[in-house]
Amino acid sequence: MVTLRELQYLVAIDEQRHFGRAAESCFVSQPTLSGQFRKLEDQLALQLVERNRHQVVMTPAGLQLAERARGILASVKAFEQHAEALRDPLSGNLELGLVPTLAPYLLARIMSSLVNALPQLRFLLHEEQTAVLLRRLDDAELDLLVLPWRSEMEAFDHFDLFEERLLLATSPDDPLLKADQVRLSSLKDRQVLTLEDGHCLRDDTMHYCFSAGAREDQRFRATSLETLRFMVASGIGITLMPELAVDPSRDNGIRYRRFASPEPSRRIVALVRRGFPRMACVRQIVGIIREVMEDGVAAPKPARRALKARRG
Repeated sequence: MVTLRELQYLVAIDEQRHFGRAAESCFVSQPTLSGQFRKLEDQLALQLVERNRHQVVMTPAGLQLAERARGILASVKAFEQHAEALRDPLSGNLELGLVPTLAPYLLARIMSSLVNALPQLRFLLHEEQTAVLLRRLDDAELDLLVLPWRSEMEAFDHFDLFEERLLLATSPDDPLLKADQVRLSSLKDRQVLTLEDGHCLRDDTMHYCFSAGAREDQRFRATSLETLRFMVASGIGITLMPELAVDPSRDNGIRYRRFASPEPSRRIVALVRRGFPRMACVRQIVGIIREVMEDGVAAPKPARRALKARRG
């Protein structure tokens, strides 16, 4: 009989395309994983991978069965979560995913409040780009996401958390700082630094700046917000910086300005699968984040009302 562990190995090999990395992700030795995987192939009487010295290539049968294995593992996890929710929805593990341009800055504000209010809950934190987080949420690998809203999230339930302003970040001698007010239209014909593809902040920057007539600085694409911050401090260019990431006390060489209305911003939401069995836990987390953020960036007005998931 095929075991769940063997299905986990199959999925890991499909994702990693390397037996060593697959074994590491499953917390077993490579000989253990390789032996169990050969046993699975023998049981099924199918070749699931092509092996050579340089890489692991999935066969068509391997690809199809790995996809089926993901669905089975997701169903098993949902079964376990439902049982856990019946015992106590506010205890156990909760897999929380955030995007890199939000995670370190928001977690520093909210984690102590979450841990104090929900002492029986163990938060397992994951930092990935938006597309990866959405796939892992859909596959039941993650339970809850906190990230900027995108239209492709319509298939999930979401809770509005807060609006985060995007500030102009420049070097101290930039001509834009001389103006009494800075508007998005002030960026016309300026070159703007952006993050590399895959970051949601890149999409926001392109939407706001380039619709105002700015151009992308093609010389550089930063891999992280910290790299972007360094580039601005070095006088290389200007960018938009999320408000939570702004720290004037340590950002020597950077000046921040709010834009005149309408200010650019990003809508931060909590995202969960429809039918997730631990909604009582999700509502508690959403309420705590909203209350904490009332003292920081703007929070939605209904923060203290009874919480209901909003459909898409």
